[in-house]
Amino acid sequence: MNAPFVLPGSMRLLDLDDPGELARIEGFLARHHGASAFHRPCWFVSVARATGNRALALVQQRGDEIVAFLPLDAIHSPVFGRLLASSGFAVGGGLLTTPDADEGAVFAALEELALRLSCPSIELRGGVLPEARGGWSLKRESHCNFARALAADDEAELLAIPRKQRAEVRKGLAGDLQVETGCGERDRAAHYAVFAESYRNLGTPVFPRALLDSVIDGFGDDADILTVRHGGEPVASVITLYHRGAAMPYWGGGTHAARGLRANDRMYFELMRHARGRGCSHFDFGRSKTGSGAYHFKRNWGFEPEPLSYATWTAPGARTRDADPTSAGLSLQIKVWQKLPLAVANRLGPLIARGIG
Repeated sequence: MNAPFVLPGSMRLLDLDDPGELARIEGFLARHHGASAFHRPCWFVSVARATGNRALALVQQRGDEIVAFLPLDAIHSPVFGRLLASSGFAVGGGLLTTPDADEGAVFAALEELALRLSCPSIELRGGVLPEARGGWSLKRESHCNFARALAADDEAELLAIPRKQRAEVRKGLAGDLQVETGCGERDRAAHYAVFAESYRNLGTPVFPRALLDSVIDGFGDDADILTVRHGGEPVASVITLYHRGAAMPYWGGGTHAARGLRANDRMYFELMRHARGRGCSHFDFGRSKTGSGAYHFKRNWGFEPEPLSYATWTAPGARTRDADPTSAGLSLQIKVWQKLPLAVANRLGPLIARGIG
């Protein structure tokens, strides 16, 4: 059960063990134009289950009708502390409301919930945001999202890519590479091997494989894995989520060999082709930190940045949480992590990453 607290007024926590409550959430999301894949129970419940954290669904009601919904993951880390995130391990989420909602009451209940759960930090990664006061601060344009419509066919897709990047894609298409898609054990094992190496090379603790498996299982037909192989060995791989006609490559990476083989370029072009075959109309390249290498990589593909806004809250007297892998304060740890043997990084990484959120 996840409703031990009595919240004021029209606020309550839904029982996420109740299939009827899950159906109510899905019904609300189906009607709300701002709902993302990260609002769905198959995301925030799945990631909590796989990481040993806790999922919560905070709602405001008018009678039996949901007028505000906030998915939450209560995350505990011995390294980074406790956090309420919407949504955990995601680049999106946040509060969804209807015109009948009282947003101020929702944020007040959220602060109370955080204190009762001993979470001195809250992060809202999208949705309706509070004003920057009373412990809340807003971040604007620190990250950007990249999305555009898919082209009608392969040739049009190539022409939509700027000339320099298009040449790299053509080299990848001409290379001796094999492409596979699926969700079976072969696909999952290949993906995680590539993903773990990629994260070690970036200096970032890798997520536990159970997290990735849980999300794939939770999304069912709305998720799959595309892997590029060279000589039978996986060199690039990505998990993609499908939501409302958009394909979002989310957890991906490549080995050291991938760059010379243009395997990452091949992977994303093949994924665009695959997404069209699934009936998708848009390609959501996801979020990147403004000015980062990934930011410029996506611009090179012809995607335009769309600034994102986030909100964070810190309890009175608490220290601001810092778990951003791009933070200057973590630069030394990143350099050390990049030098770890892969087997050591793969063993220690999931123990740390399950609490990053």
